Amino acid sequence: MPQTTVEKRILLSPPHMSGREMHYINEAIETNWIAPLGPNVDAFESDLAELTGINGAVAVSSGTAAIHLALLLLGVKKGDLVFCSSLTFVASANPILYQGAEPVFIDSEPETWNMSPSALECAFLDASAAGRLPKAVIIVNLYGQSARMEELVSICNQYNVPIIEDAAESLGALYKGKASGTFGEFGIYSFNGNKIITTSGGGMLISNNVEALNKARFLATQAKDLAPYYQHSKLGFNYRMSNILAGIGRGQLKVLDERVMARRTIFNRYQEELADISAISFMPEMPQTFSNRWLTALTIHEETAGLTAAKVLEVLESENIEARHVWKPLHLQPLFEQCKYYLHNGNENISEKLFQTGICLPSGSNMTRDDQMRVIQCIRNSLGTG
Repeated sequence: MPQTTVEKRILLSPPHMSGREMHYINEAIETNWIAPLGPNVDAFESDLAELTGINGAVAVSSGTAAIHLALLLLGVKKGDLVFCSSLTFVASANPILYQGAEPVFIDSEPETWNMSPSALECAFLDASAAGRLPKAVIIVNLYGQSARMEELVSICNQYNVPIIEDAAESLGALYKGKASGTFGEFGIYSFNGNKIITTSGGGMLISNNVEALNKARFLATQAKDLAPYYQHSKLGFNYRMSNILAGIGRGQLKVLDERVMARRTIFNRYQEELADISAISFMPEMPQTFSNRWLTALTIHEETAGLTAAKVLEVLESENIEARHVWKPLHLQPLFEQCKYYLHNGNENISEKLFQTGICLPSGSNMTRDDQMRVIQCIRNSLGTG
């Protein structure tokens, strides 16, 4: 029997090397700086701080580690409340549990798919009435789109509660001309292999509070006291980035603008090629914001399309194309089933609707036009518009 030819797999968001990384990697090897810390780490931190217009940065092993350090620096402990976006990856909230604190999840709103100011305000009103305000609010910028930071910051300032801005997916994005990740007491970025730039694995904690960042470095390096021997007075963590991985980050950071424009070009092509399909709606870009379009995300209107988002994903997978559901909201996760959840406008469940109808398409910055057109044709075929 003749064999069926299986077309190459199209990945969701693979790493994209610039070619500049080897210079810094080789430099680290030649100088024997292959352990954690070193010149690449220092330069990566200073380069990213300068790029984002912030006072300082600390390179760490993951974005999750950066969130954990931020919670530690804000004094979050067992029994405290922390408000957190619900429509996000579990890494946004796991560090809350590390500290023995209690997450309270906040719904999204339609224009950014990010934290709803009205839901946040309702959560604060209840917390204030109960005499138990949160120690922090973790605001996530989903798929490269900034949340409504002006409104959210205003609400948090009213209650004097600090913000951790989870910009893991939004490096290179802007909100009213200011870098995503720079609106809270702390911001975090991720350099996981699928992010807009990568260090293979890694993250960054940023802040204008240099004293706090120095404390973060101390905690992230096993909290080693200043002594002529290994002495430890506080609990520390092995969270610092290696000098080799930071070298990859330095090479990647130099092409960040190119990577953002490539992702935006991919988004625009999807939008243009599928514009005639009324069952499809793309993730909005709020006025006065600039999304890095890390992943192209859209929703499928089931009644109009005649099939579900899940079925479209099945069709894509059958054609060896990797696509995914929008994040399953954290308040629906078994891990967090006992946690409180506040709806948008008190009754609209935006995050659950986005989960049911939303999909993320292949969006790698090294994606070819032919591969993208293959994805587009597959979507058209699944919806009967091919």
